[in-house]
Amino acid sequence: MTVARRPLLTLLLAAASLCLTSTARADTRPLRVGWVFAMANAPAVIAEQKRFFAEEGLSVELKSFGDGPVLQQALAAGELDLAYVGAPPVYQWFSRGLDARILAKVNYGQAAVISTAAGPVKTLADLRGRRLASVAKGSGMDVLLRGFVLKEQAALDPEKDLGILPMPPANMNAALDRNVADAAFLWEPFVSQALLRGNSRLVLDLNQALPEYPWYVVMAPVATLKERGSDVVKLLRAHHKAINFLKQQPAESNQIIAQAFKLEAVQTADGKTIAPTAIVQEARKRLGWADALEAQDLRFIQRLMDYSLSLGFIAQPLKVEKVVDTGYWLKATAGVPK
Repeated sequence: MTVARRPLLTLLLAAASLCLTSTARADTRPLRVGWVFAMANAPAVIAEQKRFFAEEGLSVELKSFGDGPVLQQALAAGELDLAYVGAPPVYQWFSRGLDARILAKVNYGQAAVISTAAGPVKTLADLRGRRLASVAKGSGMDVLLRGFVLKEQAALDPEKDLGILPMPPANMNAALDRNVADAAFLWEPFVSQALLRGNSRLVLDLNQALPEYPWYVVMAPVATLKERGSDVVKLLRAHHKAINFLKQQPAESNQIIAQAFKLEAVQTADGKTIAPTAIVQEARKRLGWADALEAQDLRFIQRLMDYSLSLGFIAQPLKVEKVVDTGYWLKATAGVPK
């Protein structure tokens, strides 16, 4: 009887060995990380260039995307394991069935309303009847524009009281220069580039109206958290190091950001040349970096969810607690100076 069972036992042991080998191999695969190509997501660049990922023993494949919706499509297709993306795409796709969690913050601030210095738009009220350049309807920034900037701050109906012209952010300054738009809702570094040229006016700094409001977050599908939870903790530890580097080494980090985002020198109206690193320094007036999700951050994300519901961008109410899990960040930063 014992002899008869040996082949079966041998097969079971072989299968177990194969399973362990496959698991070990899976753990050594690079973590596929997508990120929206925006200055606010500089921690992803810093973590790679300063080898903070490598210090954690983590192999990472970074892939940049032009906007959050396209990145979320890649996540839904299983092409990414984790992402640096705006909070709205996370909860919008969650409402459509992509089970994922927000794990940590990336930045605060970044957006502003600007107009031409000699133009008619000096305050938000002046947007009535005007043309505002902005991003595609339903995107994360569009939620912020329609829900907070226009409805709450300007008391304007975004569908009736002005014309919103969707276009790539890189084209918005040219739209202002050519009088295609009267104002623009955009973010860094485009805001700083316009202001430093001297031909634009700052109408509203969102970081003054909503001090340290969070925008980009680190998120992961629940499948990634289950299969590679230890790697997620390592990535968040590297992310924390990158945040600290941005705060403690501004000169070097400004240089890295200027190179990574291929910033070009700005020419002012009086012929002066402003270096790319000065653009980054100017952007820091409206943009900063932090990774801890505080209570006020969760309240703001809930506010965005409520805007999205009222605007018809999501079909059902959502609670922020269902989409946020700070446990992995707490493990990553346990015993580490915050």
